[in-house]
Amino acid sequence: MKIAIGSDKSGFPAKEAIKAYLTEAGVEFDDLGTQDLDHVVPYYAVANKVAPLVQSGEYDKAVLICGTGAGMCVVSNKFKGVYAVACEGVYSAKMARAINNANVLCMGGWIVGPEMAVEMVKTFLATEWCQDLEDWRKENMKKFAVQVAAIEDSVYGK
Repeated sequence: MKIAIGSDKSGFPAKEAIKAYLTEAGVEFDDLGTQDLDHVVPYYAVANKVAPLVQSGEYDKAVLICGTGAGMCVVSNKFKGVYAVACEGVYSAKMARAINNANVLCMGGWIVGPEMAVEMVKTFLATEWCQDLEDWRKENMKKFAVQVAAIEDSVYGK
């Protein structure tokens, strides 16, 4: 699994903690956002750089951190096949994967501390689509995936 990670200034401390965790866990990743606080990249530029790379399959998933997570989420979701969710805790990060098959985890550096951010990433990366769901819900998720693909095709073309 290859992960893209990025932040603006507001998400920088959480991003650095996540990078330390990913390095320790042996997860392959690239930091495509703000590298230091003297050269800040705005959230919309980070998301606009990362989302197409998830869309193309160059990266399997991404983690994006801005002030609230909303800005990164809005920009990322402009790309077909990118399913970004702004989460504020471990449970929402798990369910974003299990129910929504999200491939981009967005979070807010003003909302979650670095330790919580790491726990959210651990859970997001460890959860598979439909994991721990009841059989009836798994069937609904399969229908959901077909419907979302049809919506994307109608909006973006095939």
